[in-house]
Amino acid sequence: MVILNLSFVLQVLQGYIVTLVAWLYWSRYVSSLLISWGQYISSFIKRTPSQKPKEETGASLKRLMGYMQPFFWRFVAVLILVFLSSYGEMAIPQYTGRMADWIMNEEAPDAFTEAITIMTLMTIASAVLEFICDLTYNITMSRIHTSVQGVVFQAVLKQEIAFFDATSTGELVSRITTDTNSVSEALSEELSLLMWYTARFGFLLFYMVSQSWKMTLLTCMGLPIIWVIPKLTGRFHQTIAVQVQESLAKANQVATETFSNMKTVRSFANEDGETEKYRLRLEDTYALNKKEAAAYAASTWANSAVMRYYPQVKKAIGASEKIFEYLDRKPQVPPDGTLAPENLQGHIQFKNVTFSYNGKLNEENLVLKVCTNLSCPGQITALVGLNRSGKSTCVKLLERFYQPIGGEILLDGKPLKSYKDQYLHDKIAVVSQECVLFARSVRENIKYGYEHASDEEMHRAANLASAHKFIMELPNKYDTDAGEKGGQVSGGQKQRIAIARALIRRPKVLILDNATSDLDTENEYQVHQALTDQAKDCSVLLISNKMSVVEKASHIIVIDRGMVKEEGNHEELMNNKGLYAGLVEKQNKSCFRNEEELN
Repeated sequence: MVILNLSFVLQVLQGYIVTLVAWLYWSRYVSSLLISWGQYISSFIKRTPSQKPKEETGASLKRLMGYMQPFFWRFVAVLILVFLSSYGEMAIPQYTGRMADWIMNEEAPDAFTEAITIMTLMTIASAVLEFICDLTYNITMSRIHTSVQGVVFQAVLKQEIAFFDATSTGELVSRITTDTNSVSEALSEELSLLMWYTARFGFLLFYMVSQSWKMTLLTCMGLPIIWVIPKLTGRFHQTIAVQVQESLAKANQVATETFSNMKTVRSFANEDGETEKYRLRLEDTYALNKKEAAAYAASTWANSAVMRYYPQVKKAIGASEKIFEYLDRKPQVPPDGTLAPENLQGHIQFKNVTFSYNGKLNEENLVLKVCTNLSCPGQITALVGLNRSGKSTCVKLLERFYQPIGGEILLDGKPLKSYKDQYLHDKIAVVSQECVLFARSVRENIKYGYEHASDEEMHRAANLASAHKFIMELPNKYDTDAGEKGGQVSGGQKQRIAIARALIRRPKVLILDNATSDLDTENEYQVHQALTDQAKDCSVLLISNKMSVVEKASHIIVIDRGMVKEEGNHEELMNNKGLYAGLVEKQNKSCFRNEEELN
């Protein structure tokens, strides 16, 4: 009896010794952590005002946790599942002890059957609950990730064009993909499961050791199962992982294409359309992530890996700083006004407009200094001049890519900035020399930003742009994929599709910035004939280096070094023998010289 009591005392002593060692290790870790935190706080307090960092852009745990609020009940469900799973795990050592008692004493044979049955059921129940817990958690994390990505993507699209000029496309895509992934991990893994798994691990360890340290070792014999399950689920997990990466690549393609063609997106006021297309790509990724989460949960249900979460918290918070900077950034060019009149004539006037890209008004940096009627309803106005004279800058200001430094631009006598952005881009359509087509069908490119248009309207616009004939000869007609940046069609075909994209919305102001430079003579004649008819219903602003095209305009404005030098029709300007006459003469000589070389 004394021997049995001594054995019992030794077992209890061993349990307390193991618990004490674990506690000492843990207290040492915590104390070192507190010391490091204390040193950081002390150094922060001792800083002078000039040494203290600037106020952060909101990258704090409190702000990060704000993204968890819509999923509050999911996290409550995960917490309940964690407790239930922990209860099942805590019951296993108890019934394992009963089995050991039966083996030692060989009394109450029913106790063995009862114990092994309950233990088996508890094991299965605990595993199933933990599987459901991990599955729910991973799906929630994926949803938070896509939610944050969508918010950041939309915030970036609302920035002014100068922001995209100064920020690389690679950086923008990296913030939306890599950094948002780190933030989503901080929201769910590090901030929630760190606490839950730590509590469960500590409680289970204390309970098991207090019962028997030997049984604690016996329980660890289940580790081989953790090695077998990943082998069984590995191939499926690998296949799904590849599909997830491919889906992410498609989403990144939309983001990269949108950012690299931001001027076209803004011209057609299709920020919301691109956001929706990006969201749909993310939804495809989310569907695959659910399958991946199931495979992941099946392979890791027995491994909580508590301490791997904490080091990621700081990393995630650091990654979120740039994201919050984008979310908090206000566009320097206000994106919206209030005016949206039912009837718009299309009369544009530059009233003492001055502009420079760096914001300085000295003569060296001044790009534009214009005061003129730029377009009138029902006529074609041509804008000519040498390269870098300020013609394209006028177009950028009309599209509100930039704001004039001085003066103002009037549309029908009212400031351009007072019009609603969506309304403005519906009424002002631009076709530039560098026509941008997206990696979508020809139909989607023509209806870009105007998806509600009917096929009849699409065919009408394509006919006006002299594009319908060649489109019908494509393999899938209007459903043919144009390829990345329109790589599946020729330069002239791209221009005609871009012109159709502008005409489909029946604009009140149509701006053609060298839009027919890649067209042959016949197609160029057909397009300009259609534009002449279209000019009866709108104002046409024509920018072209071909004087044979410019001379047909009702009114010609000659710009040199950002200033208007001459105005009038072709005959008047030729009689003045000024800059315009010199440009025509130079081009005629160039054409004559080229003909001689060909002969």
